[in-house]
Amino acid sequence: LPIVVKAFETEIIPANKIVAQIGETLILTCNTTGCASPSFSWRTQMDNPLGGTVNNHRTYSTLTMNPVSIVNSHDYLCTVFCGEKEKKEKSIKVEIYSFPSDPIIEISPSLVAGEPVTVICKIPDVYTSYYLEVLLKKEEHVLHEEIFYEHDSTDTKTVTYSFNPTAEDMGKEITCLAKLIASEDFETKERVTAQKLNANFGPQNTIITASPGNSPMEGDSLKLTCMTESNPPPQIVWRKHLADESIHHLIENNVLSIPHAHFTDSGLYICEVINLATNKTEKATVDVVIQDGPKNTVISVVPATAVKEGETVTMKCTSSGNPAPVISWKKKKATGESEKIFKDATLIIHNIKSKDMGLYECEAYNQFGKEEKAVKLLVQVPPQNITVLVHPSENVKEGENVTITCSTYSNPPSQMVLKKVHQEKEIILPSVNGTFILYNVTKNDTGRYLLDVFNEAGNNIKVIDIAVVGRLEKTDQIIPLIIAFSSVTAIAVPGVAILIYVSRKAKINGSYSLVKALRLKV
Repeated sequence: LPIVVKAFETEIIPANKIVAQIGETLILTCNTTGCASPSFSWRTQMDNPLGGTVNNHRTYSTLTMNPVSIVNSHDYLCTVFCGEKEKKEKSIKVEIYSFPSDPIIEISPSLVAGEPVTVICKIPDVYTSYYLEVLLKKEEHVLHEEIFYEHDSTDTKTVTYSFNPTAEDMGKEITCLAKLIASEDFETKERVTAQKLNANFGPQNTIITASPGNSPMEGDSLKLTCMTESNPPPQIVWRKHLADESIHHLIENNVLSIPHAHFTDSGLYICEVINLATNKTEKATVDVVIQDGPKNTVISVVPATAVKEGETVTMKCTSSGNPAPVISWKKKKATGESEKIFKDATLIIHNIKSKDMGLYECEAYNQFGKEEKAVKLLVQVPPQNITVLVHPSENVKEGENVTITCSTYSNPPSQMVLKKVHQEKEIILPSVNGTFILYNVTKNDTGRYLLDVFNEAGNNIKVIDIAVVGRLEKTDQIIPLIIAFSSVTAIAVPGVAILIYVSRKAKINGSYSLVKALRLKV
């Protein structure tokens, strides 16, 4: 088969002419056929800078303009060489325009029937190599027409027109229509903006709506919307009254959203509406209450959770929540059940007694739940209702044994020690197992003994006088002597503390020698 050889040809895509908007990206492609190793070059007709980037490939070359600007408004020429002798050229015309946004209408001053108003229409950042046509219309009636021809740079075109409105003109629409024609065969681009001839007024009838309401549960979303009647549209600022009476600026928008309401979001919210044209301000307020069950319940006790009998104790229970929780107090009974004793945040116990000690519970309650806290109150009672038993009696014969026992009520339990006064070497012994025994007493054991009963709340000292007479010749009848030192009625089961003092009498240089003594403490 015969080999078909394609002729050397060149084309530019897009062909002949292109209209591009400033800021966009434009790619011109120069293609060849019929040449194995073409070489490319680009230039403008007037040898101006290309204003783009050239990328050569095996059979085509591209010129990229990114972004397109005014400097790209040229005739571009692509020259292709195939070997030393063959050469092809193609050109394309690039037209540039800028028409990025709708017109802006301003009507001033505030419209009053019978007084002139000025309508200003601005078309921002316009550029065209042909022309721009601007029409000002009232409803369908053309008030003014203006044409702007070829530009040297992008700029804002302004059309101004003044007229005397009538009462019938109130509410009619003023329209600014801008038509841009970039070239003779270019599709006309239009942008339009309309504004009604309304008198400036307001703000008035400003209100705040709360969704779903102004008392949401904690964690729910809350949306506050400020609505008003105003022309022109007003500036809106949200503020909140803080606890210290200061005002916190929140947001400049008609909607204030709180995605997850917290207890601290409660408070007075203020929407302030400002119309700069009328120089008037109006405010609306809404009181937001975030609802929640009791939490952060705390009990404080003054002076302490452990007090002495007779003191005054103040227990205060605080809890956060909305509505404010109702506080009540309960006390745990011996059966384990709780008994309601008081309904207020502060529980005061005057002249506290041992019967008042125990577990106190504070309950904070509202319709969304309850929370409980407990505190254990200890009442320290000094030794009281002390009973001392001396066996066989305080008057004994030599050789007998003397046993001393002691019972008392106190809280916490008492400790006891016994000592003999007027002794050259003082002997102090703690109680052990509730019994204190003097073995084989002699006349040297005669004397005054001090029994010290004590705890953290206080102490009580009892005096025991023991008299030892001549040696026993016959057994006497044993009559226990009970010495009661207090007539105060015990209010709980008395603790029994017993002192043991085991000694053996021995006359050594006129003093006592302690041969055997148990020293364990209660």
